[in-house]
Amino acid sequence: MAKKSSVEKNKRRMRLAKQYAAKRSALKAIATDQSLTMEERFKAQLKLAELPRNSSKVRIRNRCEVTGRPRAFYRKLKMSRIALRELGSKGLVPGLVKSSW
Repeated sequence: MAKKSSVEKNKRRMRLAKQYAAKRSALKAIATDQSLTMEERFKAQLKLAELPRNSSKVRIRNRCEVTGRPRAFYRKLKMSRIALRELGSKGLVPGLVKSSW
């Protein structure tokens, strides 16, 4: 199990990223628009820098839904390899058969 504070911090980042997504994308569009003047683009860049750092989508860490483990994460299942193996052995993941020979 991951530390509860790490999991909660990641949830807070997800919430902030969702909250500021529209504002961030609008400012990014202005900042990268070559048809605007340099001053307007620079102002948009400064506004973008004023937004909370944790509202950026790249700061979100993929974590296992079951254990909170940050490594060995399967995106399709939103689960780590260890949790997947345990649930697969118990027969709780449909279509997954543990291989043995």
